[in-house]
Amino acid sequence: MDDRLRAAGRALAAEAARYAAMGWMRGTSGNLSVVVDRDPLRLAVTAGGLDKGELTPRDAVLVDGSGAALPGQDRRPSAEAGLHARIATVSGAGAVVHVHALAPVLAAERWPTGIPLQDLEMLKGFGRAAHRDVVIVPVIPNAQDMDDLGDAFEVGFRQDTPALVVARHGVYVWGVDLYQARHRLECLEWLLRFAVGTTLGM
Repeated sequence: MDDRLRAAGRALAAEAARYAAMGWMRGTSGNLSVVVDRDPLRLAVTAGGLDKGELTPRDAVLVDGSGAALPGQDRRPSAEAGLHARIATVSGAGAVVHVHALAPVLAAERWPTGIPLQDLEMLKGFGRAAHRDVVIVPVIPNAQDMDDLGDAFEVGFRQDTPALVVARHGVYVWGVDLYQARHRLECLEWLLRFAVGTTLGM
């Protein structure tokens, strides 16, 4: 497992640096995870309380299916590791990314029961059809209890919509690996900026 954790740590550090440079992981905010084993579920999660633009391969923590750190590690996982584990379990995703991009939070203010998207070419990059496909991105209220967030996520979960916006907080997007999750996130962020901008007449 050490080799797999180190490899996951390298990948997580590289992705975190990318998002930090985009302004989506300001300060120590945001967290990323990648599945390293399925039976039982094990995820490598970015460590909590660290600048996401300066992570090293050592700044990944191995957690179990509840998001709890396995013994013998000198880093603590993100406080939101439990939600990562729930998303990976329910969706079957291989990676989950959580960032604090502004557009998803603004969109959730405008559409607090779900963000509608339709007839936009960039939807193909998000994994949906560009035309005649009504996409509703789920929005749930913010909470500090990961079990509460996980329960709310499951209520609105749809297998064909790989994203969740937590109101006044940020967005979670997932995929088979970190690269698919990244591409989906980048496309979704564009879509939500478009939705907010056109609603405000910008």
